[in-house]
Amino acid sequence: MSFLDSLFGRKVEVATEEVAPKSDAAVATSDAIAPNSDAAPIHVTDDTFEEIVLSSSLPALVDFWAPWCGPCRMIAPIVEDLAKAYDGRAVIAKMNTDENVQMAGQLGIMGIPTLILFKGGQEVDRVVGYAPRHVLEEKLAAALN
Repeated sequence: MSFLDSLFGRKVEVATEEVAPKSDAAVATSDAIAPNSDAAPIHVTDDTFEEIVLSSSLPALVDFWAPWCGPCRMIAPIVEDLAKAYDGRAVIAKMNTDENVQMAGQLGIMGIPTLILFKGGQEVDRVVGYAPRHVLEEKLAAALN
């Protein structure tokens, strides 16, 4: 086929390969990355923060965010994935700082997103600004050990 034929619509037959189904190992790996859980972050308020986060027997990661915050929107899917991945092992929560100013003020939240990790009712780690998933997972792993 000439160059001009390819530009002006001469039909070209392209060989295609059949895609093999995923192996069991590949399925297990993808499930480990994105488990089939319906878990989602718990939305906490000034009124429910102590009960859900501070009184939890599990480590709790809280995402302090606001709807107008671009980096907050960037980290939101990561927080949702963590809620699925750590379902039953950690509490993953979100608190809208526009609607819940009291707790944000008490914790000294000066910028968002701020993610605070609590264990035994005490703050054990804090990340201010966007952080990739692996950073948050390392912090959660340390809290679980």
